[in-house]
Amino acid sequence: MELELTRKQFRRLLDLAYIGNWIINSTRGEDRIKEFDEVESLLFAKAAAEGMPSLAEEYEGEIVPSKAFAEGGIHEAIMAYEDSVFFEILAEDLARRDMDDVPIDESNYDELYQRIDEYIDEFEAHGTDNIRIDC
Repeated sequence: MELELTRKQFRRLLDLAYIGNWIINSTRGEDRIKEFDEVESLLFAKAAAEGMPSLAEEYEGEIVPSKAFAEGGIHEAIMAYEDSVFFEILAEDLARRDMDDVPIDESNYDELYQRIDEYIDEFEAHGTDNIRIDC
């Protein structure tokens, strides 16, 4: 297989591969899906061979993204995604709870999304500062 990319496109592909592998494997511990690690390794080895050696390094016999790459801002994108997903899931869970977890259909769909929007507005204004748990 042959794929032609500009240097800038290839650099973006490295970001995509890293982010994808992070999402798939970062929480798996020793149970990593090796096929994704292998693809990431192939791409970063290609980066080193194509004049971008600062983006890759060898670790335990494998080519991996370099510390400079990992610390170069990519985790800010991952963190922004994680924050967004966290608040969206929390808002929907709280909205469904407020509606006694009834099945959602045409009759209550708008109510669900109104409640979600209210929670999202609250989270955007105050984060989790106003969340309290009564024990």
